[in-house]
Amino acid sequence: MTDAPLRLTLFAPEGRMGLAIVAAATDDASVAVVDDGEVLIDFSAPAALHASIAQARSAGMALLIGTTGLDPSADVEIAEAARHMAVLRAANTSLGVALMGDLVERAARVLGPDWDIEIVEMHHRLKADAPSGTALALGEAAARGRGIDLAANSERGRDGTVLTRSEGAIGFASLRGGTVAGDHDVIFAGPEERLILSHRAETRAIFARGAIAAARFLRGKPAGIYSMRDVIGG
Repeated sequence: MTDAPLRLTLFAPEGRMGLAIVAAATDDASVAVVDDGEVLIDFSAPAALHASIAQARSAGMALLIGTTGLDPSADVEIAEAARHMAVLRAANTSLGVALMGDLVERAARVLGPDWDIEIVEMHHRLKADAPSGTALALGEAAARGRGIDLAANSERGRDGTVLTRSEGAIGFASLRGGTVAGDHDVIFAGPEERLILSHRAETRAIFARGAIAAARFLRGKPAGIYSMRDVIGG
C-alpha cells in the first residue's frame, strides 16, 4: 500500500459534488485533486458519460461513476470500458447507504414474500430523476434477497383506483422538495409488524467522503466493474 497521496481528477469540478469533493480533499492531507490523477471521478450528467470514459481511458486512470439517471445503453458502454480499466459505478457513495444495501438484501431473504417491500425516497426540488438511483439500488438489493428480477416485480407512481398491490411487488414512492440531500426508507410490512431500514443524508459531504474512500479502493485495481459493496467488503 503506497503512502503517497491519492491523486484525484474531477470530471465536473464546478458541480455540486465536485465542489464537495474539493472541500473534503482540502481537509485530508492524504488526498490531492490534480489534473493528471490516478482516479477520475464523474458526478456529472448522463450525456457526459462517453466523454468521461474516453478521458479516463486515454489518461490511464481508473473511473468512479457517480452519475444517476443512466439509461440501459450506459450499461453496455460501462461494461466495455471495464474490459480496459477499473470502473466503480455507484448510485450513492455514502458508506452508510452501502451498508444499508447489505442489510436490505439480508432482510428480504430472511423475511420472505409474506412481507411487502416499499421504498420511499425524498430529495431536493431540483433533482431530475425518479426514483433516485439509490432507491433503485436498494430495490435491486431487495430483489437479490428474494431471488427475483426487479424490473418484472416493481410498482412505481401509483395513481388512480383499482390499485391493489401485486403479490411480491417492490413498490417505490418519490418525494421532492426543499433542499433535502437524500432520505431513503425501505419498509418491510409484514403481518401485524413492520421493519423499517432508514438512511438520512444531512449533507453532501458524506457522499464526498465516500467517493474518496471508493477512489482509494479503486487505485491500482485491475480492469473490471466494482461497486460500493466491494469498498465496504460486503
